[in-house]
Amino acid sequence: MVAAINFLPPVDRECWREERPVAESRCGRRHASQGGRQAPTGKGLSRADIGQSGPSGGKAVPRAAKAVSKKRDEDASTEAGEGVDEWAAAKTLVKPPDQLELTEAELKEEFTRILTANNPHAPQNIIRYSFKERAYKPISYVDQMAIHFSLNGNMILKDSDEGRRQSIRLSTAAEKAPVETSAVTSEETEIKDEESTGDTQAAGDEEAEGSGTAEVAEAAEAEEPPRPRAKEQKLANQFNFIERASRTLNNPMRERACQSEPTPCKNFSATANQWEIYDAYVEELQKMERSKEKEKTKVQIAKREEEKKKGRNLTSLESQSDDITKISKAAKIMERMVNQNTFDDIAQDFKYFEDASDEYRDQQGTLLPLWKFQYDKTKRLAVTAISWNPKYKDLFAVGYGSYDFMKQGQGMLLLYTMKNPSFPEYVFSSESGIMCLDFHNDHPYLMAVGFYDGNVAIYNVKKATSQPSYRSSAKSGKHTEPVWQVKWQKDDMDNNLNFFSVSSDGRIVSWTLVKNELVHTDVIKLSVEGTTMQGPEGLQLQTLGCGTSFDFHKKIDYLFLVGTEEGKIYKCSKYYSSQFLDVFEAHHMAVDSVSWNPYHLKVFISCSSDWTVKIWDHTIKTPMFIYDLNSAVGDVAWSPYSSTVFAAVTTDGKAHVFDLSINKYEALCTQLVVAKKKNKITHIQFNPVYPVVIIGDEQGHITSLKLSPNLRRMPKEKKGQEVKKGPEVEIAKLDKLLNLVREPESKAGK
Repeated sequence: MVAAINFLPPVDRECWREERPVAESRCGRRHASQGGRQAPTGKGLSRADIGQSGPSGGKAVPRAAKAVSKKRDEDASTEAGEGVDEWAAAKTLVKPPDQLELTEAELKEEFTRILTANNPHAPQNIIRYSFKERAYKPISYVDQMAIHFSLNGNMILKDSDEGRRQSIRLSTAAEKAPVETSAVTSEETEIKDEESTGDTQAAGDEEAEGSGTAEVAEAAEAEEPPRPRAKEQKLANQFNFIERASRTLNNPMRERACQSEPTPCKNFSATANQWEIYDAYVEELQKMERSKEKEKTKVQIAKREEEKKKGRNLTSLESQSDDITKISKAAKIMERMVNQNTFDDIAQDFKYFEDASDEYRDQQGTLLPLWKFQYDKTKRLAVTAISWNPKYKDLFAVGYGSYDFMKQGQGMLLLYTMKNPSFPEYVFSSESGIMCLDFHNDHPYLMAVGFYDGNVAIYNVKKATSQPSYRSSAKSGKHTEPVWQVKWQKDDMDNNLNFFSVSSDGRIVSWTLVKNELVHTDVIKLSVEGTTMQGPEGLQLQTLGCGTSFDFHKKIDYLFLVGTEEGKIYKCSKYYSSQFLDVFEAHHMAVDSVSWNPYHLKVFISCSSDWTVKIWDHTIKTPMFIYDLNSAVGDVAWSPYSSTVFAAVTTDGKAHVFDLSINKYEALCTQLVVAKKKNKITHIQFNPVYPVVIIGDEQGHITSLKLSPNLRRMPKEKKGQEVKKGPEVEIAKLDKLLNLVREPESKAGK
């Protein structure tokens, strides 16, 4: 609301303030003087003072009335200021000393003010603590109400009980009042008559003087009626404003009603006999039979229609699926052709290139980088497992997860082929990180996978779903710690698929696929000797070792090795679940990998985070060869083409390739594969056919490298002799090296 306010000049405003009490005093004094000049009325004086006609009928003025009139005249004279009339005095303007002197233009200037509903004294920065957001927040709403005046009313409804009581009380008081006043007046007249008769003689001398005044007073009383009350004048408003009022119309009340028709009634009467009841039951049964027949016919018709629709849908789906498969096959072929064209130089190197400079390197070799496999969704995941397919030599599977306990999330399983390095052939995602995997030798489309959450699963590549075909659960005896390695084994007596798993919970578990379910059997528990703990009530609790890797013998089915976090290697048998065949004090830190030689039956290799790679004969408790690689060793693998060649990768990003038949002291090749400092190599695997290795790192990249001729040198042909090839030659070659190490021990024993 906007109101224009006109301010009066300061002089006039102050004059108005000073003159107002003067006017009021004048009025009060004027009334007082008039009261002095008037004859005394009944108010404040009794009839005895005023005086009435005595018994003689004459009029007399009482002495009291005279004294009162004289006193009033004296008061009026003293108030007026020694007989000077107040109305004749000049008006004096009172002006404050600090008042501004303004010109007429400034006095006439109007100041417009905007009236708002906001209270200027209300605080705008109140802050309260919000328990919901757990922080101090300013309050958006502030109460703008300012109370200037409040009054508690005492009004009562007339219809209430209290109102009725008060009305009755007032009516009774009004009825009693005139009776009392009449009694009082009769008593007063009697007293006055007695006084008047007693004073007639004393007032004889003053009769002449007071007769005139008494007559005037009586005439004034008779002529002048009681003066009406003066209406209170409203003070004039000193500000210009406009009053506006509005009234909202009340909506008229409307009534709605509805009336329903009365329900039809019908009178019926009949006699219930036995035969009538029987006939009624028969009719009801017949009706039920007819309805059943109708339903059967409807169901048959619906089934026929559904079969027809299914047949049509199946034919359409089959045709669509056939078309899609044809298109997908053609698209895959085209994609591979395009990739071979784009990576033609790498494909040529892979197939035909041989590093001629090896002849001048004096037994040293190199690794030639080929393709690099990467996928956008696996950039933040580490390569945790690599495995070549036993049937398709260009296909390999890669498991993705994380070795960091604080960075666990989802995992992925990808299958790559060297024919298409730009995109994986198959993609599977999982809720937990994948830590290990293994292909089945007889069924290359089946993969056993171990997860970080302790579960194991079987994936079927033939199925289009991204979920595993079979999976363990808490009810089926899953591991309580991460599964570090899985290995397929031969089928059991009932031709059921079977694989083993090792975990940090110290259990070696055999999983058998029975009737589409994974059934577990604990093969052995890795109990650590001399580490019994005192339990409650004197119980002896034995702590379990944490298994990190294991490998089964290539020829002896029941024999397998288990590496642990404590650095020990256990030689175990499937038939002995309570004890180990042998224990090797192998390393000072966790055993990251252990693997049997593919040719020699007694030799196995192990690597650890204590920077060492060791070659063992399982019949001897001391290692045959020890190699220090100056960094933690992540993985080690035997080559498939030679019994004396193996490769290892370290966390400093280097790959080391050894050939014991050429140099049993140093690596033939030590090459940096990953240049970044934050990146680490995790796994390495040899291709079973081609001279290629694949290496995985913590950034999710897979790098393929080709071995130079010095790293895969075969025995030279001698003149007139054929070069023997086969496992026997490889076994003899490794035996020759082992005999060199064993000879000093045998001589010392003799």
